[in-house]
Amino acid sequence: MSDLDYVEPLLSPPSTPTYGTALEQNSPQTLKPARSIEDDVVPETAVVGRTIGWGSAYIIVISRVIGSGIFAMPGAVVKTVGSPGLALLMWVIGAFVAWCGLAITLEYGCMLPRSGGEKVYLEYTFRRPRFLASTLVAVQAVLLGFTASNCIVFAKYTLFALKLEPSDAAVKALAVGLLTAITIVHGCFYKSGIWIQNILGWAKVVLIIFMIVTGFFVVAFRRGTEPSAEKVNLGFAADDLWGGSNWSWSILSTAFFKIFYSYAGLGNINNVLNEVKNPVRTLKTVGPVALLTACVMYLLVNVAYLSVVPIEDIKQSGELIAALFFERVFGPGFGNVFLPLAIAVSAAGNVMVVTFSLARVNQEVARQGFLPYASLLASSRPFNAPMGGLIVHYVPSFLVIVLPPSADVYAFIADVEGYAGQFFAVATSAGLLWLRHKKPDLYRPFKAWIPGVWLRIALCISLIAAPFFPPKHGTGDVGFFYATYALVGLGIIAFGFVYWYIWTVALPRLGGYRLENETSVLEDGTSITKLVRKEL
Repeated sequence: MSDLDYVEPLLSPPSTPTYGTALEQNSPQTLKPARSIEDDVVPETAVVGRTIGWGSAYIIVISRVIGSGIFAMPGAVVKTVGSPGLALLMWVIGAFVAWCGLAITLEYGCMLPRSGGEKVYLEYTFRRPRFLASTLVAVQAVLLGFTASNCIVFAKYTLFALKLEPSDAAVKALAVGLLTAITIVHGCFYKSGIWIQNILGWAKVVLIIFMIVTGFFVVAFRRGTEPSAEKVNLGFAADDLWGGSNWSWSILSTAFFKIFYSYAGLGNINNVLNEVKNPVRTLKTVGPVALLTACVMYLLVNVAYLSVVPIEDIKQSGELIAALFFERVFGPGFGNVFLPLAIAVSAAGNVMVVTFSLARVNQEVARQGFLPYASLLASSRPFNAPMGGLIVHYVPSFLVIVLPPSADVYAFIADVEGYAGQFFAVATSAGLLWLRHKKPDLYRPFKAWIPGVWLRIALCISLIAAPFFPPKHGTGDVGFFYATYALVGLGIIAFGFVYWYIWTVALPRLGGYRLENETSVLEDGTSITKLVRKEL
């Protein structure tokens, strides 16, 4: 790549006929883009075509955001920070920070409207050292691209509803069964998978609205009678709103990770833009609407929990806080069976949309040549679905489900994913500022608020440092060393650097060759990049 290629804008402004026509008519396949990084950002259509409309795109986002977090995280957050007031404040701050992150995702996605999400943005922005950004994204996609936490929540709520002992073996077996079934559906029945996840997504929205209305109805109309007052007393006293607050930054950081995890996924549609109709127009509206929906629902559901379940029960409930809510409101029959089962189904819906999108990310990583057996993993044969990407997603998810103890796995996974994600969030945020300075002429249909970008960078850096300041009592929210999640996250990123250096620097120097890209087209029409050795 010459210096001129690197300096000049790589996307044409909307006045350029080729770019604008392809984007508006949704026929970018006529552009026949190469797999070089200069053309890799040109919009292209997946081999399955553009089949995802606004409604399906909204479900891919909202069902990713509102998964198990709204049912499982409030208890963990209250337990971590110590008071209802501080917990609610954290959810509001989390929503604002989520908007700052969403705005960055929107600017990148509208500027580079193709599947892959962070993979595309980091490769486009950070081209030196060669292959570093691609390698780190590939390592993160393989080692941290899993949906184990929501599979665990599905298993726990299902066993709770069926009145079965939630043993470690039973939870893991049911979680693996869900993961396997969804992988088969998305891998073999493309249209059916989208239809099922749409149904589950809308059912989830209706369920949460029902929970909110139920909580407020109980507080407003059922607390007057004596029997009701005994059953549905207010979970906390108004003058104790801030009682027991723990303002330690190390403790608050773990709560932030859980809240960020609950808001995560606002950029989920960015991962599948090759399959979205009118990608830029859809992207600019779906994310903000989903964030507003999630923020309002999170706050109102938290208030409903706090109004019905005693504060000490909330702190001890773990992932079953919603089940306790329904038990206190409806009694041990309806409350302990039907609604926990509905929550389990909503967690399954989250696993479906996450699996759907991350499989496309894995496929894009394979298309760029950074996975072994890239031709096989990048192909959409035989069912017009990214079976290879689904398999890459399945393996780490399976291992994360079966290896750790299920009692701590949920909180631990949320912390590890959140911690490692802060490094990539800093990279994309700083990269956006760099592009604003170096490439001001790039066409940007959406622009992020710059103070929000700086705020996100500052918060991410503080969260990266937080685990190394011991909490007040020397313990975190899991039964082992409080900073384990940070060490695991750092270990994964360090592994990515070491792997990149050995593979792209050390071995080529010793072998006297250089890695270069060669473009190839598979039988199903998928274009891929092969990394080949060129003798020096």
